[in-house]
Amino acid sequence: MNNSRPIRVGITGGIGSGKSTVCRVFKILGIPVYAADDRAKWLMSNDSDLKLQLTESFGPGTFLQDGTLNRAFLAQKVFSDPERVKMINALVHPAVGNDFKSWAEKQTAPYLLKEAALLFETNAYKELDKVINVSSPLKIRMARILMRDPHRDENQVNQIINQQLPDEKKNELADFVIKNTENKLLIPQILEIHKKLSDENS
Repeated sequence: MNNSRPIRVGITGGIGSGKSTVCRVFKILGIPVYAADDRAKWLMSNDSDLKLQLTESFGPGTFLQDGTLNRAFLAQKVFSDPERVKMINALVHPAVGNDFKSWAEKQTAPYLLKEAALLFETNAYKELDKVINVSSPLKIRMARILMRDPHRDENQVNQIINQQLPDEKKNELADFVIKNTENKLLIPQILEIHKKLSDENS
């Protein structure tokens, strides 16, 4: 089928699954990648409407004097309280959704990727045409995270993992699964998906 717009493909996976590595390969293949979590951080510091909503919801300490986000303050105030996590998500996710839409409209590749850790958990996947899940065993993910993020301990990592859907459930919901394990090569899996998606919109 020859669509007038690129196919919108979500790419997700639990923390430490290797999403960023997979996205780098897609970028080398010429596919535009929207990193939702990075954009969320940027919007929280730069989108004036969102900044106002965050300040009204969480207090004047939400931003430092230079206007940048006070991450330590927010983390302390929000992440131990599930209701406040819902509040911040209800403000940030719509802003990211709008930002993604305007970015997507400018792309001309056969398909594009929206990389986000919580695509299924926030129902953002419903606005996409297809979803890829990067799947990796918990033990490998834990080792990767602790090596990559020395400021985190196992307890903190487990808290993050517990907020995410289990891998098995994500695999069921996804259109494509990339297995990032020691005994499977990543590149051939990525190339196979790249061909299918490119052919679908050629």
